[in-house]
Amino acid sequence: MTEAQRKFRLQVITAFALVYVLWGSTYLAIGIAVQHVPPPMMGGSRFVVAGASMLLWRKLTGNSIGVTWSEFARLTVLGVLLLVTSNVVLGWAEQMIPTGLTALLIAIIPLWFLLLERLSHKGERFSSRAVVGIVLGLIGVAILMWPKLRVGLALGHREIFGMTLAICASVSWATGSILSKRWHVGVDPYGASGWEMLIAGVVNLLVGGVLGEWSRTHWDRAAVLAIIYLIVAGSWIGFTAYVWLLKNVPTSKVATYAYVNPIVAVFLGWLVLHEKMDGWMFAGSVVIILSVVLVTGAKPKREEKQIELELPVVEGSGD
Repeated sequence: MTEAQRKFRLQVITAFALVYVLWGSTYLAIGIAVQHVPPPMMGGSRFVVAGASMLLWRKLTGNSIGVTWSEFARLTVLGVLLLVTSNVVLGWAEQMIPTGLTALLIAIIPLWFLLLERLSHKGERFSSRAVVGIVLGLIGVAILMWPKLRVGLALGHREIFGMTLAICASVSWATGSILSKRWHVGVDPYGASGWEMLIAGVVNLLVGGVLGEWSRTHWDRAAVLAIIYLIVAGSWIGFTAYVWLLKNVPTSKVATYAYVNPIVAVFLGWLVLHEKMDGWMFAGSVVIILSVVLVTGAKPKREEKQIELELPVVEGSGD
């Protein structure tokens, strides 16, 4: 292995570790923040500060942050999909359901990756492994939602709506991630992250203004500390590592963060917020994680030879 390969291997391992652990902890931070600050205001303040500071840092270190209007339009779409209709909607979900349950529902993102990528490649067929994974993922979601569904909408409608929001957020995130990998812009991943966060922050603040959230925002100590953590750990470090991985590692490999994030989130929710882990959540989490393992390892039948040629390069340099 050459020195360049060793360096790249270390970069991949470090980026995966950051996404695995830090993003798992952000569910807790979001859950704390939205107890005091409405989700659009939480997302707006977080991403405006994170994005502006990221772009300033890149500029001061001599890197170009300029983009064309067409690139700006693409970055706007990506910022909205990843950090507005995904992240802020996730915040609304966490106002209705526990952080651990939210993380488990978000864990089905690899299923959306597979479905969306296959839909965009005509002529490809699902492998039997992928089909089993998708079915198991749906069963896992049904298990998680069953306790609320069986008591009827009169008792569980708020929680069911929160679960639905979490699933919608996962679809938005998967869509934005796939487009982020396919759309190329002139700036590096760090500059692109800065623009996406800044644009999303402004959009979130505008949404908060339209909804009248400005007057309902209370900047107490817990909310401020949670948002600072989200800026540093979730946005500066975690999101940038994620974007870098999307540019350098196959999407199916990047999606493996869904294995670890729910475990970290459930543990921290239990430890800090004293959230309960009942039998339904445990069973649903086991089924979902199994489905994610199957889906991320599935290969489209028409591309099996191509993917088999790609994987050793990735495995030799990062996994």
